[in-house]
Amino acid sequence: MMKTGAHKSGGANLWVLLGLAVLLLAAMAGSCLLGAVDFKASEIWQSSIFWQLRLPRVLLSVLVGAVLSVCGAAYQSIFRNPLTDPYVLGVSSGASLGAAVAILLGLEAWLWGVGGLALVAALLTVLFIYRIASIGNRMHTTTLLLTGVCLTLLISALISFLMVLNQEKMDSIIFWTMGSFGSASWSDVMVVAPVAVAGIAVVLWYSRDLNLLLAGSEAAQSMGVEVEKVKRTLLLFTTLMVAFAVSTCGVIGFVGLIVPHAVRLVAGPDNRRVVPYSMLCGALFVLVCDTLARTLLRPSELPVGSLTALVGAPVFIYLLYKNKKSY
Repeated sequence: MMKTGAHKSGGANLWVLLGLAVLLLAAMAGSCLLGAVDFKASEIWQSSIFWQLRLPRVLLSVLVGAVLSVCGAAYQSIFRNPLTDPYVLGVSSGASLGAAVAILLGLEAWLWGVGGLALVAALLTVLFIYRIASIGNRMHTTTLLLTGVCLTLLISALISFLMVLNQEKMDSIIFWTMGSFGSASWSDVMVVAPVAVAGIAVVLWYSRDLNLLLAGSEAAQSMGVEVEKVKRTLLLFTTLMVAFAVSTCGVIGFVGLIVPHAVRLVAGPDNRRVVPYSMLCGALFVLVCDTLARTLLRPSELPVGSLTALVGAPVFIYLLYKNKKSY
């Protein structure tokens, strides 16, 4: 169970948000200049590499980072568990299975062939889990979590089985399941952006209710929160955000776990701060990891999901150790 701590309550600090936004914009500008091909800032406006490759990739990584972090913050409050992340409901597993099937069917050359099937599979997976966890008008969060974990393990086994049977496609499936923005395009940005904006706005709107949910469903109900409605609404929008994000770049783990948790350790438990701070910090974190993924071994590229884990895990452990008395 998450503890609310003794931090001062209140909304997000405008100067902190402004500082994070400026830092993010600076990182985006720097990321656009780095890659397999170098060019000066004065040449950027005439470069097709910038317009067709770098800029959509940078924008997509920012959107995905913001989405995963905000969803992580929401899930950790809904389930009152700091170790919950966006993939606990089986969204990423469902998307991985859909992508694996699409790759095996040779749909990579089709517009949104892999991403489209990944999106459909993710949504069907979550719908299946919701049906199991819902009894009447109530949704049992414990059943939801356990079903998501079990289904994730089952789907992982199915993907491994498919890779063994089709070893010539194994590399493509593995690279997708570890996450990459290498195929980012403007169509991906246009698909994810409206879902991300709408979903993040909904989570921000319900940030006060998320605070009350930390005290438990019964306590929140007594304070005027329509608990089931709030949970359903938040889970619907966060699931859609994660599904759309994963369908464009593959599975990028650890972001939704470490970013909101780290923000909460530093800024306190108030979701009116945690959600907006997580949005900007998550966008910055994924952007930096993706920039490193395409520059460390250039012209080769690393899966960005492996870097988010390598960079995030030590930071997460350090923050836990430094603030172990807070939990």
